[in-house]
Amino acid sequence: MATNSISYNDQGLGRESTELGQEATAMTSGGGAGAGFRLFSVDYKKNEDLHQMLDSNKDSLKLEAMKRIVGMIAKGKDASELFPAVVKNVASKNIELKKLVYVYLVRYAEEQQDLALLSISTFQRALKDPNQLIRASALRVLSSIRVSIIVPIMMLSIQEAVNDLSPYVRKTAAHAIQKLYSLDAEQKEPLIEIIEKLLKDKSTLVAGSVVMSFEEVCPERIDLIHKNYRKLCNLLVDVEEWGQVVIINMLTRYARTQFLSPWKEEMMLDENNEKAFYDSDEDQNKNGVAAKKPYIMDPDHRLLLRNTRPLLQSRNAAVVMGVAQLYWHLAPKSEVNIVAKSLIRLLRSHREVQYVVLQNIATMTIRNKGMFEPYLKSFYIRSTDPTQIKILKLEILTNLTSETNIPIVLREFQTYVKSQDKQFAAATIQAIGRCATNISEVTDTCLNGLVYLLSNRDENVVAESVVVIKKLLQTQPSQHSEIIKHMAKLLGNITVPMARASILWLIGEYCERVPKIAPDVLRKVAKSFTTEEEIVKLQILNLGAKLCLTNPKQTKLLMQYILNVAKYDQNYDIRDRTRFIKQLIVPNEKSGALSKYAKKIFLVQKPAPVLESPFKDRDRFQLSTLSHTLNTKANGYLELPEWPESAPDPSVRNVEVIQPVKLVTPGGKSKGKKDNLDGKFYSDSEEQEDSSQSSESSSESESDSKNEDSSSSSSEESSDSESDKEEQNEESEYSNSENNKTKTKPKKLNSATSSESEDSSSEDDSESGNDSDLENTVTQKKEEKKTVSVKAAKQEISLLDLVDFSDVSTPVTLPKPVMASRLAADLEGLSLSSTAAVIDVATPVFVPPKSYPLLHRMSGKGLGAEYHFSRQQCIYNSKMVSVQIILTNNSDKEIRNIRIGERKLASGMRIHDFYEIECLEPGTSKTASMGIDFCDSTQAANFVLCTCNDQFSVTVQPPVGELLMPVTTSEKDFKKEQGKLTGMNENSTAITGSPQNSSSQAIVHKVVNMANVGVVPSGQDNIHRFAAKTVNSGSLVLITIEVKEGSTMQLRINTEKSVIGSVLLRELKSVLSQD
Repeated sequence: MATNSISYNDQGLGRESTELGQEATAMTSGGGAGAGFRLFSVDYKKNEDLHQMLDSNKDSLKLEAMKRIVGMIAKGKDASELFPAVVKNVASKNIELKKLVYVYLVRYAEEQQDLALLSISTFQRALKDPNQLIRASALRVLSSIRVSIIVPIMMLSIQEAVNDLSPYVRKTAAHAIQKLYSLDAEQKEPLIEIIEKLLKDKSTLVAGSVVMSFEEVCPERIDLIHKNYRKLCNLLVDVEEWGQVVIINMLTRYARTQFLSPWKEEMMLDENNEKAFYDSDEDQNKNGVAAKKPYIMDPDHRLLLRNTRPLLQSRNAAVVMGVAQLYWHLAPKSEVNIVAKSLIRLLRSHREVQYVVLQNIATMTIRNKGMFEPYLKSFYIRSTDPTQIKILKLEILTNLTSETNIPIVLREFQTYVKSQDKQFAAATIQAIGRCATNISEVTDTCLNGLVYLLSNRDENVVAESVVVIKKLLQTQPSQHSEIIKHMAKLLGNITVPMARASILWLIGEYCERVPKIAPDVLRKVAKSFTTEEEIVKLQILNLGAKLCLTNPKQTKLLMQYILNVAKYDQNYDIRDRTRFIKQLIVPNEKSGALSKYAKKIFLVQKPAPVLESPFKDRDRFQLSTLSHTLNTKANGYLELPEWPESAPDPSVRNVEVIQPVKLVTPGGKSKGKKDNLDGKFYSDSEEQEDSSQSSESSSESESDSKNEDSSSSSSEESSDSESDKEEQNEESEYSNSENNKTKTKPKKLNSATSSESEDSSSEDDSESGNDSDLENTVTQKKEEKKTVSVKAAKQEISLLDLVDFSDVSTPVTLPKPVMASRLAADLEGLSLSSTAAVIDVATPVFVPPKSYPLLHRMSGKGLGAEYHFSRQQCIYNSKMVSVQIILTNNSDKEIRNIRIGERKLASGMRIHDFYEIECLEPGTSKTASMGIDFCDSTQAANFVLCTCNDQFSVTVQPPVGELLMPVTTSEKDFKKEQGKLTGMNENSTAITGSPQNSSSQAIVHKVVNMANVGVVPSGQDNIHRFAAKTVNSGSLVLITIEVKEGSTMQLRINTEKSVIGSVLLRELKSVLSQD
């Protein structure tokens, strides 16, 4: 990427040479084709015709020869033997011929230095040529001669070129600075003076090249950037693309040394807001403590963020990646999310670009998973993706997993396991293991799925499953002894060495839990010891040592046999391990005191392995650099500085502006107005940012829109216009929401819409009215702007809104229940059938409602509140849970204007407010109905309960049983649907209870009280079935309770919602085991 030095000279030469080569090839394809390589051809006659053409007196023949030679260079052929013949023509008066000669000399001057030195006087004369291309080419050739004797000549040439009127020649001089510094590092000080002069250049053609020279020669001289910082920020949009990459990386390092960290200040600001929420202004005034001034970003810091934002729409992937890393390292955390959409767009590019972008996204998702959760679908693997791209997408999917989207991700993983790509299938199984350790609710589900994979026909899938199961079992081995027994039975069928070694390690580590199976396993592997791989032999020795210490009666003779065989093994590691183990477990007179501690050595409890992402530590490197891609420090990499503790002096970036002389025309008007307008285009309005915070947000939105409109020349017009509208909508919504925080909400939705229509009409009237009416309509205009911006955001579709971006407001699009059951059926190989006709919503079983405290009367200053779940379908939205809130006035004064204020909801959650209660008399209660969409999760809904004088933060926490709606079905259809929801969609456990709790009446009563489910008729007295569906997505939840002998019960839950299934299993187990 942008870490190592990039020679613009070489890039420009490559493009020029390629074009000339293609032209020469097109012109000479007829004559040059016959002069190919012939058998028994003589080398010195190979280019004899070119020699003759270059030595002729006709410029046309020389020009034709040079075109053919440049064509040879473009094809990668060696043309160095023609150097003497070409260099003679450097003094030609033909401009076209001279250009081609210089192209050739730039390529071979370093190889043929002695011959190039003979023409150095010609190059010096060419530096005075009236043609700018000749002057630039001469300087380029001169800097390509890598001989220290001409360093003074090169220095003088560069100093003259810096003052050249042509920006192209000054750009070439900036390139020559890097070459001269690499040739003679002692010239650093005079070169720094030249760089300082070039940094003041106002040409966009020079900016990128001189910054590249600055990065190569003196990156530590930050003081050279101070006076040019604002100019570079404002010129950034008009610089060439590769120059933009260099400047962005340099400004990223500069900002990390000159501005305060916005991340720490955000945390301090949150604390101040929390204190201000609970403390009144009167208390602060009484204590004499002044409120801490909130963090205000440095105007120059904001200037950099604002001027780089339009570059997110650049066609160059490196520019977009550079802006993304700048926002990642410099922007406040609340503003970083804007780069996600642009990075997703790059995933439609070439696979090489995808690889680099996905690596950076994988690093970002570790620290900020919410950035890319709305774009989860974009990381689904396609069958045409290369293996490395698949593994990177799999890594990102694993990092993005949460309790909300884990069912969807696990369904994807079930499909990926069946892939023909063995490496990808193995990586998928490892990802399932990571999901199991990261989300405890699905650990059992993932284990069941991995055990199911043990019966797969693919040996590699089975082997990887064994390795992952081994790691998962170390977290809670006491609960999974049955899995260890099952894996021991598979030992004879598994041939992959790593899998066999993992099974043997598990049996040896937990041999006390399988005392009958472990000796028999040792007997079987002792027979095949000589044919096993080295890793398996080592685990056989470990297994024998552990069994010999815990069960010597059955295994001592077997272990002696294994030790005798291993003593003569060809591998020295196995022989050494054998001698070590023999001294420990077979003590004799020669063995020392170490044998006394054999049990502590072999049977010590091992710590459970931690399954971590391989990208966890990559954030130590700057994003979009070569070092980050390779995960090692590359040559030329510059460390990203830490934020300063105290803010450096911002006045160092101030530049004295010379006011233009205003010429007065005969009409009395000045001509300086146009210059001022041009100045505003590239200026940062500091006066507005130094004013109040509310005016600062509005001024930033206006300046953002201006800067983004000015950048339309460097990107697509349609995408620019759409994105500008989106950005204006976002910023106007932000500023309006800040200004309207203190306003109360309207009583009803209808009244809100009518007031908005009145506002729009009143604004139209106010525009045609007098100036005195403006002050009265300020509030109406703000409300109308907010309404218009919301509508425009819904109607407009940006070019970046691809198929996966249809719904950005919710993190994950939850599937419909019928489609989900079809997918499960497809995975299990079962036939499909329509479920709509046999599964219907049933009437809930009546149970006394359980109330939960919402607001205590002491905390609410006399206002108390409780809530309960009505278990009826919500009247506002079928995907919402109906919640009844009982408000009680315990004070001696009436409480007015009770309503819902600010919401603090998780992504995707929604709340439908209850109607505002105008007045609540003392000692009275009122019931309000509201709807909450919990997105099929047990996450709490946090919001503010407001009155006319106070605000109280409250929380509604849903029990898992209240997220369901009962359904009715037949026993046949119940079993049919249950057969589709197996594997990872099934959770089961055994329950031990008293005999009175095993009766049918007690079981039904407890289950119905705990969860809103429907009772399914059963033909067997000892089996009870219940069915429901989730409120939000409509996914089926099937509960089966089988009463066995001895008052034990087997509880089984089948559902696509793995998190709900796990939590519901735990809650039901607790309820059914209680007396």
